[in-house]
Amino acid sequence: MTVLERPSQIRIPTRARVLSTLSKVWTYVLLSVILLFAVFPFLWTLAISLTDKTVVSGVSIYDFPSSLFPSKLTLNNFVDIYQKFGLGKYIVNSIIISSCTVVGTLLVASLAAYPLARLHFPFRNFILALILATLVLPSETNFIVNIITLRNLGILGTYAGVVLPVLATAFGIFVMRGAYLSIPETLLEAARIDGATELQIWWRVMLPLSVPSITALAIFTLVGSWNDYFWPSLALITNENLHPLAVAMLKLKGQFNYDPFNVAAGAMIMMLPVLVVFLAAQRYFMRGLDGAVKG
Repeated sequence: MTVLERPSQIRIPTRARVLSTLSKVWTYVLLSVILLFAVFPFLWTLAISLTDKTVVSGVSIYDFPSSLFPSKLTLNNFVDIYQKFGLGKYIVNSIIISSCTVVGTLLVASLAAYPLARLHFPFRNFILALILATLVLPSETNFIVNIITLRNLGILGTYAGVVLPVLATAFGIFVMRGAYLSIPETLLEAARIDGATELQIWWRVMLPLSVPSITALAIFTLVGSWNDYFWPSLALITNENLHPLAVAMLKLKGQFNYDPFNVAAGAMIMMLPVLVVFLAAQRYFMRGLDGAVKG
């Protein structure tokens, strides 16, 4: 190779490479802007909840951007609402209602989805279509009927009255059915040859292989149940002592109407549990949704 040939070996970025680089930069900029818009309300609420109101007395929380960077941090706002408002009982109510809802939904959805995915019986597709058709109906259409039914059963104003009507969801059945359809049929046939019943196949084969979808459904159900306001407020209209945290938050805003720092602290207590659960299980989340869509 001669000296004159060396410059030709240096690769100059082509127009395609430049466009590809610019495209990636634009993508990251756009994603960063979306992230900023998504995270900003949370960060602002967190900053207000940690602000020492004795130091910023008379200063508006809307004084941006100074309110985003408090001069002194404190946890007194959280202690204040916990002691004065009795927030502990509402947190316990939310934990009980959400836990029962998640466990019950997973049980009902996983059992209902198995025959719709793997068993053959008349009108199977028609039944599935009817179940999925309920997705287009607003949940508010069932409230009156459910309230009357709960009153007749004598469970209006109880934990059971809040949980039972929301266990069977078309979305949960759809997610679990998609997970079951992604499991090879040969595994089921091998289990049947070994003498396993359909219930044993569901318990020992289908559920262990559907952990990502189960986790995704559990997260969706937990977030929905934890943040639900309208249905618990109706089902517990005769027993306010069982109100969950989402319903109690409205009372918090009324009691501390002129104390936005305490309201922000209550909002953070409301958000943090589901946020921690989601971050802990996020590696299963997208895998579970992917299996449901492919199914």
